[in-house]
Amino acid sequence: MSFNVLAIDQGTSSTKALVVSESGDVLSEAEVPVHPTPVGNGGVQQDPEELLSSIVNAGRAALAAASSPVHAVGIANQGETAVAWRAGGEAVHPAISWQDRRASVVTNRLGASAARLRAITGLPLDPYFTAPKLTWLRERVDAGVRVSGIDAWLNYRLTGRCVTDASTASRSLLLDLDTRAWSDEAVGLFGLDRNSLPEVVDCAGELAETSAFGPPLRVTGLAVDQQAALVGEGCLRAGEGKCTYGTGAFLLVTTGATPRRSNNGLSASVAWQYGDEHAYCLDGQVYTAGSAVEWLRTTGLVKSAADLDAVASRAPSDSGVVCVASFVGLGAPYWQPHAKAHLEGLSLDTGPAEIVRAVLEGIAAQVAMLVRAAEADLGERMVSLRVDGGLTRSSVLMQSQADLLQIPVELYPSPHATALGVAALARLGAGAAKSIGEGLPSLARRYEPSISADDAARRLERFERAVARTVDAQSHEGR
Repeated sequence: MSFNVLAIDQGTSSTKALVVSESGDVLSEAEVPVHPTPVGNGGVQQDPEELLSSIVNAGRAALAAASSPVHAVGIANQGETAVAWRAGGEAVHPAISWQDRRASVVTNRLGASAARLRAITGLPLDPYFTAPKLTWLRERVDAGVRVSGIDAWLNYRLTGRCVTDASTASRSLLLDLDTRAWSDEAVGLFGLDRNSLPEVVDCAGELAETSAFGPPLRVTGLAVDQQAALVGEGCLRAGEGKCTYGTGAFLLVTTGATPRRSNNGLSASVAWQYGDEHAYCLDGQVYTAGSAVEWLRTTGLVKSAADLDAVASRAPSDSGVVCVASFVGLGAPYWQPHAKAHLEGLSLDTGPAEIVRAVLEGIAAQVAMLVRAAEADLGERMVSLRVDGGLTRSSVLMQSQADLLQIPVELYPSPHATALGVAALARLGAGAAKSIGEGLPSLARRYEPSISADDAARRLERFERAVARTVDAQSHEGR
């Protein structure tokens, strides 16, 4: 009998649930939307109860649609999102999304500790990560209220255990990267209570049990979404990397069993941990990818994401229009949380096609800068980039990515890399697999570079100049 896993991918805009066989086949799937809400002043919030109910409803729908029994559950979380809650699990404040920038008031006053925090945790001091949001919440709720990452609260509500896995914990600015345990020094710098933090557990193992989906099921896999996708795409050896194009675009490159801090503006995190095995990764973020496409839709430049290529293809490649799509700031390697989006090179000939293409090429350029930083840290070129996520349906974006990187871009054959990755961890944790890579699919389409290396370098240099002007404009505005 096949060992089947219910794999949950709780994301920013929806929760997906898949029933996955031990060979990696998707037997059923369900999706429930959730609704992040901008609230001004850089704030983005989500309803915690909506996130929880989306998990339960999507999971039950996937189980109902499957014709085979399920033996374990794996749960991937959206990462870097924070929530405040009382004993018993009642949330008392909207969840503070990973996109939320209001905790910059916390990072600003901790600026003198930035280098020390990076040395401990591998992360830059930025409101993107969880700890600044926890402090921001801690200062706004009653003393008896607990603050934690969204995953710990969800795990508590689903299983009764307040736990976080090592990969998610490494995104908090509170975990010692070398020991993979909470750092008392980092916790103290953020003014948090060490005793209130969740227990750090492996990404695979007998972690908990849940009856949220009906009959009791073992929870044997937990991971933050991007690390789950790293596993799902089979980037298991040092130097292998992937980029997920969702609400944002997220590059991760596996670096092996020894933690490696970045000297080029990237973050360093735990990729996965189970038993005596663990691995680390470098990562960087483009905060707005799919959300930049949503901006194109709301402004009427495209009717839907499905129209991207039809509109963009009407404009020539390299039209001279450049877009830095920093609608909610710039992440790695720039770390400018207050940067605004920037569009330049417009003329009377510029139309919707040129702007749409510039947005897509700008996303590709930001990812290319992340890859360049990872290569500098690794001391070698990447031989290819594996990609997944909704925006990989855009051939214009994927071809631009291959052109700017000057390496092949390999398209993952499924839109469910995160869910398939956490399913692989759950199989491993349940003892139904001997290695982390069992049951992962092969890659599909491959995009090869179509422009010269000199042309790619020229386009990236022009993009870097546009980024410099974006950052300079923000610095002048802040004076």
